[in-house]
Amino acid sequence: MSKCRNWIRMPGVCLLALTAASAVHAQAGSYPDRPVTLISDAAAGSAPDVDARFIAEGLGAIWGKPVIVANRPGANGSLAARAASEALPDGYTLFMPALSTFASLPTVAPNLPIKLPRDFLPIGFAIANPMFVAVNPTLGVSTLPELITLAKKAPGTISIAVTGVGRLTHLTGLLLQERAGIQLLPVPYNGGPAAALGDVGTNRVSMIIEGYSGIAGSVRAGQVKLIATAAPRRLAQFPDVPTVAETIPDFAATGWQVLVAPLGTPAPVIDKISADLSKVVSDPDLAKRLGIVGNYGRAMTPDQVLAFVDQEQHTWLPLLAKISDR
Repeated sequence: MSKCRNWIRMPGVCLLALTAASAVHAQAGSYPDRPVTLISDAAAGSAPDVDARFIAEGLGAIWGKPVIVANRPGANGSLAARAASEALPDGYTLFMPALSTFASLPTVAPNLPIKLPRDFLPIGFAIANPMFVAVNPTLGVSTLPELITLAKKAPGTISIAVTGVGRLTHLTGLLLQERAGIQLLPVPYNGGPAAALGDVGTNRVSMIIEGYSGIAGSVRAGQVKLIATAAPRRLAQFPDVPTVAETIPDFAATGWQVLVAPLGTPAPVIDKISADLSKVVSDPDLAKRLGIVGNYGRAMTPDQVLAFVDQEQHTWLPLLAKISDR
């Protein structure tokens, strides 16, 4: 009350200050008091959609209110980004864009709402899904160094399935070739890994780079063999699968999703969601469920999210620019 010592002479000013303080407290203390919508830029049933539902389930359990995933796929994520940016900034509409949205939209539509913090307020990191390098067993290689050696002996002859031009799977293959000094033969497919795995499994195509959830069935059936993961470190569920970084220092390629909110969302609400999201992604039970499919959660503050997204865009946007120039 020290700031209101002159309340007799300035009652309106003090009343305004107290009212504002009460409103901020209410925003943080009562949120949420109704269902929350979580917009996803992925199709229902896809890996990012499954991850979004993990997060929605965890937040809903903490809040005691349902968190409803609303799928808005299409147009490189622009449909979801537009819908999220136009939502009321009250904390009841959140957005969980994936790496592909942050990477592809700036190259095709730089004015669309996806840049942080220009268009959205960062909340926290959600889930990461590292890329895996897998080969047909008859290719005759069991490690990434062996693959690189073979590729250098016969440039442009080892074929790689490209499950979507501009997707992280494609970009990881380009980065691998650039960093390893090799040339692979790209074979494009529409329809994701399901469309390509038949050819990789029968050795019509030599290799594929994908998130584990997209190739798990073929791995279990022995149709493809994991030789490396592009995770920053070896994964607990895959201790015998080396990282690419063990061969190519500092190499990492991981799909990810972050949670953001429309501009104008009150800071106390952002802080509460961020703290609760950290609890969700740090939960041991969720870690086990994610680990089975090669994914993992990671807690980040809003400032850390800003720095992380900026770093990722610096990694992938130049590769996308090369694709666009071809």
